[in-house]
Amino acid sequence: MLTTKKLGLVLGAALLAATPFAASAQEAPAAFNQCKACHVIGKNGVGPNLAGVFGRKSGTVDGFKYSDAMKAGPTWDEAALTKYLTDPKGTLPGNKMVFAGIKKPEDLAAVVAYLKVVK
Repeated sequence: MLTTKKLGLVLGAALLAATPFAASAQEAPAAFNQCKACHVIGKNGVGPNLAGVFGRKSGTVDGFKYSDAMKAGPTWDEAALTKYLTDPKGTLPGNKMVFAGIKKPEDLAAVVAYLKVVK
């Protein structure tokens, strides 16, 4: 018979086991489709490779020619990505990205969450 304590342990273990799988699957949210026009995960395209962007200093991907604005930009954390992806030109005037920004808060949150785990 499964006691409440045992059930809690089983459910907790299942949740822990599922969490790394979800993060490692790195499935892009639908909102990331608008980014794919210029960004390819794993290599530079029209825009730089976004794999490992979270925690990286802006303007530092090897082999990509950045604007001076991006070279002087932030280290990409949740706050910096959220601000930048909402209004790229307003956040870093002079950067080369020709994208108006992600307007829906739920889409923005999904893209930032994805960028945190994509390697």
